[in-house]
Amino acid sequence: MPVDDLRSALAVGPAKLLSFLFGKKADDRFRDFIRNYYHHLAFEQTARIREVMTLLTGQDSLPAVSIAQRYHARLEKLIRVIRILTLFQVSPDRVKLILMAHREWLDEVHAHNVGKHGSVEGYLCKACVITLQCMVFRFILLISLLAATLPAAPRFTVTFPTSRSATPLDGRLLLLLSTDPKDEPRNQINDSYTSQLVFGVDVENWKPGEGKTFPQDAFGHPVERLSQLRPGTYFVQALLHRYETFHRADGHTVRLPMDRGEGQRWNAAPGNLYSKPKQITVAPSGEVRLRLDEEIPPITPPGDTKYVKHIKIRSERLTEFWGRPMELGAHVLVPEGFDSHPEARYPIMIFHGHFPADFGNFRTEPPDPNLKPDYSERFRISGYNRIVQQESYDFYRKWISANFPRFLIVEIQHANPFYDDSYAVNSANVGPYGDAIMYELLPAIEKRFRGIGQGWARFTYGGSTGGWEALAVQVFYPEEFNGAFGACPDPVDFSAYTTVDIYKDKNAYYREGPHTRILRPGKRDWLGHVSATVQSSNYFELALGTKSRSGQQFDIWEAVYSPVGADGYPKRIFDKMTGAIDPSVAAYWRENYDLRHILQRDWAKLGPKLEGKLHIYCGDMDNFYLNNAVYRLEDFLKQTKNPHYGGEVKYGDRFEHCWNGDPNLPNHITRLRYNTMYLPRILDRIAKTAPRGADLKSWRY
Repeated sequence: MPVDDLRSALAVGPAKLLSFLFGKKADDRFRDFIRNYYHHLAFEQTARIREVMTLLTGQDSLPAVSIAQRYHARLEKLIRVIRILTLFQVSPDRVKLILMAHREWLDEVHAHNVGKHGSVEGYLCKACVITLQCMVFRFILLISLLAATLPAAPRFTVTFPTSRSATPLDGRLLLLLSTDPKDEPRNQINDSYTSQLVFGVDVENWKPGEGKTFPQDAFGHPVERLSQLRPGTYFVQALLHRYETFHRADGHTVRLPMDRGEGQRWNAAPGNLYSKPKQITVAPSGEVRLRLDEEIPPITPPGDTKYVKHIKIRSERLTEFWGRPMELGAHVLVPEGFDSHPEARYPIMIFHGHFPADFGNFRTEPPDPNLKPDYSERFRISGYNRIVQQESYDFYRKWISANFPRFLIVEIQHANPFYDDSYAVNSANVGPYGDAIMYELLPAIEKRFRGIGQGWARFTYGGSTGGWEALAVQVFYPEEFNGAFGACPDPVDFSAYTTVDIYKDKNAYYREGPHTRILRPGKRDWLGHVSATVQSSNYFELALGTKSRSGQQFDIWEAVYSPVGADGYPKRIFDKMTGAIDPSVAAYWRENYDLRHILQRDWAKLGPKLEGKLHIYCGDMDNFYLNNAVYRLEDFLKQTKNPHYGGEVKYGDRFEHCWNGDPNLPNHITRLRYNTMYLPRILDRIAKTAPRGADLKSWRY
């Protein structure tokens, strides 16, 4: 790469540097290097001017291409100036001082011109000229800083053999580096400051044997650019997250990673290719070659047992939307005596949550006495695996006990090309999952497992994503369910979209004051210690995938709630790099998925159908600040009339994510008891609301 040649030239002295600068071949490569960075900065300046002009005029009045063309004429002169400056080998400290002075000078120019023209509008009339004047000086300084301080980063080139695929592949190619030898780098990536390193590039029509080299500006997390990789010793690994081409019913063709039974986990998706980890030393030059010799194997579906059954159907609605066969599935826990009481018809509980590999927290055998205790970083407790086994076995003993009520519990499998579940609603990008679940999957379950099949006998509950889903399906299908219990729900009011108000804030990443700005927190512990910001979480996602394809939290919210963009992918609620919020997308979210807004807007119609059905629980120190939106929803619910909502909203003092209603037990216990926690209120609700002649006896054997 040109940047490597420049670094090497500086390292060996003036003679090599002169040869590099004036040799024809090297000169052409240096010219390409300058042009790439020059155009990047031109685009950055243009984007800022366009953003302000669009806000002022209501239209995109400054096309990027026109600005780029105006810069091209200055390019040759600029390269000659940079050559001269580079010969002086400006020191990093000196460059930093010049940059600080340059920033102050720009501020003075800005203040002078605003004052001279009387307004920002008048100043913007001259903004393009001012930007061109400043661009040469700024660019020279940045290149000087690059030449003097850019860390050493080798070339990373990746190939895959014909034995893994004889045909070209599409996907997201990930470069993974770690300083921790305890596990593979692919298993050490997260959105917090503790994460190891990931860099990503999109690949299309990548042929076997063809080398793909990561560019120096490859985007990454928690280090933003590959060129910023520090010298040192790393364990390195590459992985290809494979994409499939979909020809959707809306006319768009998109490339996305179809779930393959793993629940949208890029580091465990069957069919993904990866290399074995190897140790390297990052040096000023050189090349690291990685070969994707390994492939993640298929996952064997779980088998049926006496109590846990599995069902899978082909959804006609989803198949039509995605343009290829699409399935929905579920794990069903059937009651004791299911086979010996064929006359019984059962109420049904939909336990919403993230992708379940099998029915969870149900164990017919006592805990394994030889199980080696693990440590839960999330709950800061040792031996949590033993606790899970004990709780699972205790639930089984309750389930089969003589006086326990008999009903069905369902965990839905609705992983899709964007995420590990669909949010159980209809979506312009994800598809009509709400209707597919409600009118295809649920009837199939109730038919096969003898559900009562009426709204009074259906309930739904869950936490986090599942908490939002439980509330959303109750709101969107108000007469199909008789109660929803939503714990620590994802944002139920987008004026508290974690720590962002998408309706009033201009930027999702920063809180801005008159003289400075600070990053918005994204994740905390019960003491308020921040481990991730909204920006770092989104940069983590952007490294994993562009166009909302990371399979992570902010991207699925965007995929579910947003309209379809011109390119067929979800329209961004905010710019993933800068955080600038799009008000038009926010307005779409508000009218279609903001649960507090929808309830308030439609209470005259929804209220009579939802009376007594909404129950919400959240810790007041939720790790993701989800309690903020619950406060806003509660404010509305408390003042409802004709009818009053008649449910409950409760908070756990100093409880983290995901508190679900019990003030006396810690989260790590109560999260294992969803299937029994709300049962007394469910039975009471059935007794009070079942219609005359309803079956209240066949399932109480």
